[in-house]
Amino acid sequence: MKSYQQLILSNKAWVQEITEQDPQFFKRQVGGQRPEILWIGCSDSRVSPDQITQTLPGEMFIHRNIANLVHADDLNFMSVLQYAIEVLEVQHIVLCGHYGCGGIRAVLEGRVQGPIAEWLENANGVRTRHAHEIESQPSEDAKVNRFVECNVRDQLLDVARTDIVQAAFAKGKALQLHGWVYDVSDGLIKPLLEIDAATDLDVLSRPQSALAAEMPEGL
Repeated sequence: MKSYQQLILSNKAWVQEITEQDPQFFKRQVGGQRPEILWIGCSDSRVSPDQITQTLPGEMFIHRNIANLVHADDLNFMSVLQYAIEVLEVQHIVLCGHYGCGGIRAVLEGRVQGPIAEWLENANGVRTRHAHEIESQPSEDAKVNRFVECNVRDQLLDVARTDIVQAAFAKGKALQLHGWVYDVSDGLIKPLLEIDAATDLDVLSRPQSALAAEMPEGL
């Protein structure tokens, strides 16, 4: 575990390494940013977007919060979303949760208090909507992980329903939304769903158990 003093030393080593590989790297950074991806993720220290995807500065616009939640009244998030779509013109929005999420586990165990309890109220709604899917899992860890998946789906749907994204779709902008889950046990990302302008959000928002029951036999 690095101490805060080591962060400065690591920064200097990183600058030297980058400069040796690409002497013009930092000069290009001064010219501005034009990332193709907006990443919406959890604040968990084990889930560093640039490390797990091997992206460099300037390649992703990043927003993180506890349990990767989407609040329509969160000016921080909504400002990031608007800037990413209208100014940076990103082509992809990735909303990535992770298995074993502490925020999701706290909601499932009912042990949150104070400001974080209010913040996680959105996740409580996810738990209510997908109670059968979550509670039918065989273990507590499995329940947390299924809750994580349901949360990613619902939060991505909330992103898709924002006026900002709907306006981008209406204008014909090339924009795709992706729901992913990162597995901290092996470092791999699991894609769950994708949304674009043609996606029926009402159908996608229904519990997976209900969708499966409606599928014809043999599919």
